[in-house]
Amino acid sequence: QVQLVESGGGLVQPGGSLRLSCRVSGRIFSISPMSWYRQAPGKQRELVGRITSFGLTKYADSVKGRFTISRDNPKNTAYLQMNNLKPEDTAVYYCNISNFWGQGTQVTVSS
Repeated sequence: QVQLVESGGGLVQPGGSLRLSCRVSGRIFSISPMSWYRQAPGKQRELVGRITSFGLTKYADSVKGRFTISRDNPKNTAYLQMNNLKPEDTAVYYCNISNFWGQGTQVTVSS
């Protein structure tokens, strides 16, 4: 059984930073790409970015230059470092691997 457990969300002021973590149980992690998605109220879930098993990354234009995805394969954990956060980044953030999803963590950017 593959499980994804997210942590690190919260309330932050515009311009601030947060780091989300996603720990994955099971051997699938080291051989699979990981993705981060987000869903704002009233909007569809959208892809934030993705990292391959080798560490290559790709980002949505809206977060490029501000967000960084990384992974620690021995720890079965992926990270989403978010800098210079904006109110429009407010959403529930989800990690994804294959057909499995994390429970989501709320990120709120507000003064």
